[in-house]
Amino acid sequence: MAYHKVNADQRAQGHSPYLDNDELQATALELEWDMEKELEEPGFDHFRLGGAVQHHLGNSQSPDLDLEPIQPSSSPKGRFQRLQEDPDYISHYTRQAPKSNRCNFFRILKVFCTALILFIFGIVIGYYARKKCPSPPTSQEPNNLHIYHEILKEIKAENIQRIYRDLLQFPREDDVDIAMKLLLQWTSQGLEDVRLVNYSVLLDLPGSSSNTVTLKNGGECFYPSGQQCSRETKTLHSQDLLYSYAAYSAKGTLEAELVDIQYGTVEDLIRIQAITNVTKKIALLKLGQSPLLYKLSLLEDAGFGGVLLYVDPCDLPKTADLADKAFMVSLNSRGDPSTPGYASIDGSYRQNRLNLTTLLVQPISAVLAKKLVSLPEDVVQKDRCIPLQMPATGKKIISLSIQSITTYKTISNVIGYLKGTVFPDRYIVVGSHHNSLNTYGGQEWASSTAIITAFIQALMLKVKRGWRPDRTIVFCSWGGTSFGNIGSYEWAEDLKRVLQRNVVAYVSLHNPVRGNSTLHPVASPSLQQLAAESQSFNCVEKTKCLGSNVSSVQIQGDADYFINHLGVPATQFSYEDIKTSENSTFLYEALFPVHTTNTEELDPSFSLHETIAKLTGQVTLQIANEPVLPFNALDIALEVQNSLKGNFCDEVVIPQLLAVASRLRDTAELFQSDEMRPANDPRERAPVRVRMLNDVLQNLEKSFLVHRAPPGLYRNILYRLDERTNQFSVLLEALEHCKLHQSNETIQAALSEVLNSISSAQVYFKAGLDVFETTLAGKK
Repeated sequence: MAYHKVNADQRAQGHSPYLDNDELQATALELEWDMEKELEEPGFDHFRLGGAVQHHLGNSQSPDLDLEPIQPSSSPKGRFQRLQEDPDYISHYTRQAPKSNRCNFFRILKVFCTALILFIFGIVIGYYARKKCPSPPTSQEPNNLHIYHEILKEIKAENIQRIYRDLLQFPREDDVDIAMKLLLQWTSQGLEDVRLVNYSVLLDLPGSSSNTVTLKNGGECFYPSGQQCSRETKTLHSQDLLYSYAAYSAKGTLEAELVDIQYGTVEDLIRIQAITNVTKKIALLKLGQSPLLYKLSLLEDAGFGGVLLYVDPCDLPKTADLADKAFMVSLNSRGDPSTPGYASIDGSYRQNRLNLTTLLVQPISAVLAKKLVSLPEDVVQKDRCIPLQMPATGKKIISLSIQSITTYKTISNVIGYLKGTVFPDRYIVVGSHHNSLNTYGGQEWASSTAIITAFIQALMLKVKRGWRPDRTIVFCSWGGTSFGNIGSYEWAEDLKRVLQRNVVAYVSLHNPVRGNSTLHPVASPSLQQLAAESQSFNCVEKTKCLGSNVSSVQIQGDADYFINHLGVPATQFSYEDIKTSENSTFLYEALFPVHTTNTEELDPSFSLHETIAKLTGQVTLQIANEPVLPFNALDIALEVQNSLKGNFCDEVVIPQLLAVASRLRDTAELFQSDEMRPANDPRERAPVRVRMLNDVLQNLEKSFLVHRAPPGLYRNILYRLDERTNQFSVLLEALEHCKLHQSNETIQAALSEVLNSISSAQVYFKAGLDVFETTLAGKK
């Protein structure tokens, strides 16, 4: 399978004469990849940029299906190493020197004079023609890295800080007003095509008074923050009290016993159901460990009537002081609830979906949770945090009152296009979001909007000097994100057919600075190498960038539709606090009041913002400008094999799964060796082959979209729940479901979904190889 240098002649007949062009040779990047050699190279341990740990990739041709050789690893370098000057390289594009003829002196003189006259005449014509007619765009490939550097050096921390402070002056109540100001700001920076896209959608907003929790034993009434109900308290932070709620929860009043179910895992439910009847009772639930919507679905199936949701202080970073703060959550993650699966445009049928669950759900502060479980305020002993837990003795009867109002509101997206010159019909979508109709979510909306605006500013400086990307970059600021990614869902559903064909990648800027301790890059498997390389390109002198891993885990925000419905490769860079507990995953689902998370305290110099902007810009520019998309086919196959190596394998993994995963890896290796290598060598690059190859690469991850996934879990099975979980989430959930309901039906269905996904991907790779072979045979 090795692609040797001497094989160049064997492929000569299959390439277009266009490649003999001298100008193309002069601008070509010389690349080489020996597949056999690189497959023996040590990989990165999940792309750790520090010390590399060597792993052997194993022999995928082996007939036995032992998983021992499957190790977390990276593929050979998907975009291939540049060639050093090699005198032994045999190129079939060298032209033969013209035969020399003997000429007498006068004939030579005559030819010389004629050539001189024509030369001078040509210079004159060329000079005037150049003044009147702009020259056609030429390939900028040899100077790409230099161009990226020139653009990214214009992104400065002080500019981001200035934009950020300007954004905070915007009124925080009207989504349309903020969107209009962003449109004017992006237009003033030179972005030619900027549009405001409005949708009328169903939102669940707070009522005129706050929700309450009442202890029936003592008659004490509390607001969600833990403050006692009184007129004076209500006016103190009225907005905070009103917006401490769960959007799209059921409404009404429920009086019932409070049951502590900790994190609401399957084990927690089995333990509780063994000792008590949970029907119509109220669960005291901690946020974390797994998606909120998944846990609520388990509680609803078990028969609970209500849920009090809180964040355990032991799960929060030590720098966060949120114990007395309630928060907002949304029980919707899929766009406008009244138009599920289609866009909210004029004439659309509106479904009556006022509540998305039968549960009465109310977020409360940790202070109120302590009062409900009868624990003292201070639960930290000897520098050790003790998780909250209700005593086994004694019952608590509470009354939960929830009121909110469903109404139609207009949300706005700002969409700006920077058209590409070579592939204008291929889009790289860069998405942030702006504030949406409430005072919750902190100031991170301004962080993400300031970063994307600073990137646009730097990019347009280069565009004004005549440069343009090869592919179109679409800049999006979404509205309605905190209510369930409504803006992005409606826009994508509106343009679904176009986006399915044209979108190449999604680059997310959702909540980019949520802490200041650790850089947390997330990328789909095909983009993991690019994300790792971007860190090394931008963070050579920044110690906080070293040693960070690139993983494929579920992320929050507007990337959801692109990942789970379009199967688009996605990536995101963000800064986080060092987690104090393994249970702290999915805490980002809580939106705390705006005054509790001051971005300028997390990043006073805005240097972290600058790093995120440059990393995001680097990835975006490479995807937009590389002739061959910088996606890695083999990394997907390796991710699939690694996901089949885990504790659940002995119980549910069948030989067919292992066999098809092995075939997928073999086909991906062949595809990367036979097709990506020659396409990355400009001396063997034919435009039609590049376009065909990019079409294959663009759709690599679409095969991994399963038809059904449990609430809160990704339909794209390449993404895991968290860094601690390496296995397919749908299979793990199916095992949990089996424990709870004593049925293998869910496992069999999940196995079929995963098997069909892997098999579909293998067939897709094979079909791509067959197309290329047919093309070569036809040209011969």
